[in-house]
Amino acid sequence: MSYGQGGPQSQWDPWKPHSQQPWDSGGSQTPDWAALAEASETRNKRRRLLFIGGGAVATVAVGAAVAMAVVSANGDNGDNDASGRPADLPASASLPSDSGAPAPSFDPTSAPPPLDPKDFISSAKKDTAPLSAETLFPGTQLTMGETVYKKGATAETGDCASAAGGTLPKVLDTAGCTRLLRVSYLRDGVAVTVGVAVFETEAKATEAKGRTDKKGIVKSLAGKGVAAFCDSAICRSTTNSYGRYAYFTIAGFTDGKDVTTKDTKVFSTGDDLAEFTFRQIRRRGEAQASAAAGE
Repeated sequence: MSYGQGGPQSQWDPWKPHSQQPWDSGGSQTPDWAALAEASETRNKRRRLLFIGGGAVATVAVGAAVAMAVVSANGDNGDNDASGRPADLPASASLPSDSGAPAPSFDPTSAPPPLDPKDFISSAKKDTAPLSAETLFPGTQLTMGETVYKKGATAETGDCASAAGGTLPKVLDTAGCTRLLRVSYLRDGVAVTVGVAVFETEAKATEAKGRTDKKGIVKSLAGKGVAAFCDSAICRSTTNSYGRYAYFTIAGFTDGKDVTTKDTKVFSTGDDLAEFTFRQIRRRGEAQASAAAGE
């Protein structure tokens, strides 16, 4: 067989063992270096593809191993039953179920609202505690801040108009006053009388307060160390109400001198006794509310 030009030539396959390597067309014994380089590049590409594929498989395998390790750790290192559930847990059928179980009930723990003391002094039906000038104004003196007032005489009557002056008698009768309690106090030549008119309801007391004008006064009360005052002199008076009680004050000098706007001692004396009267009426309501709450 001729190895000249045009004759049959065996093809070299780089992947076929013992295949004939190509030579140049001149028939020399020098290898075809270009062909060899191309074949080497082909082999390198195939190797890289195999390495990449193998790496992906290895990554999947490692991921699966990690997942198995996590499951094993959570399952206490293989102490699971055949279903994969940890062996130390009870079967699902034995777990408690709240289906059909009655809902827990609790007794109410909120306390009832406190009783309003004013409710007990707003109507004669609830305001049933003993009442007199002595119970409303006890003791022989009272102190307001740093000021001490000595207590004088006390009085009370069912004829409210007889203990009032000016336009007040008519106001008290119209509103239905049932009792009028009076007490006097003295401080440094200034005397004050407090009159507390009692009505059946708060509405009646409010009515009496609203109808009283500057000419309506409670009569001053002398006695027990308090000389007569405000019989003819100009005095200062106040009017207010709380609950079913309307209360009035009249204050002036025991020497008969007229009161002017500059006589601050007279004004402060009347204001102190009006404030004290309000507190005493409120305390009366608080005492009755406390007693009712304890029953």
